[in-house]
Amino acid sequence: MLQHVYERALQARYLTKLIVATDDRRIYNAARSFGAQVQMTRADHLSGTDRVAEIASSDSAEAIVNIQGDEPMIDPLAIDAAALALLGDPDLPMATLAKRIEDPSEIANPNVVKVVSNLAGDAIYFSRCPIPYVREGSAVHYKHIGIYAYRRHFLLAYSGLPVGPLESVERLEQLRAIENGYRIRVVETEYESLGVDTPEDLERMAALFEPSLSE
Repeated sequence: MLQHVYERALQARYLTKLIVATDDRRIYNAARSFGAQVQMTRADHLSGTDRVAEIASSDSAEAIVNIQGDEPMIDPLAIDAAALALLGDPDLPMATLAKRIEDPSEIANPNVVKVVSNLAGDAIYFSRCPIPYVREGSAVHYKHIGIYAYRRHFLLAYSGLPVGPLESVERLEQLRAIENGYRIRVVETEYESLGVDTPEDLERMAALFEPSLSE
């Protein structure tokens, strides 16, 4: 699975370096086996962003993209979209992605994180609840896609930001930026995130990679 993520990320046009960051020696060995650059990190990080920040502290890159290792069908164009958001706005500290929700059942699903943005395209809020709540009429709902791009100076400051009450109750690390007054640009994408979080997810993903019987 990790190798699929790595090889797809290599196809992104705007990445100049790709590093697998982990605190698990098994992941380290697996990544090294297919030629990836790997760095071990501390094991006490509270979030993936904190782990990426540790890597960024010893690297001179001015922009860093955080790619989840559990999405073997990651689209290189989605990675580029997050990176381009930073390139297009030199004052932007952070960017991420969102996709229009097509399946109505996802709106009320707490495992599908929703996001609402202002007219400039910056996030107002992320929530596990349906946002916006439709009292009358209709609304378009967007789900958050967990690819992040950061300015290095913001990423290094992130770990020192206080955890606010919204992040604490929603358990969504991106709310730390909003609660501390930082902008997050939300870029719309057609990429459908397919993360592997459970054994059932793994079975479903494995089936997608199996050759068709008709071939």
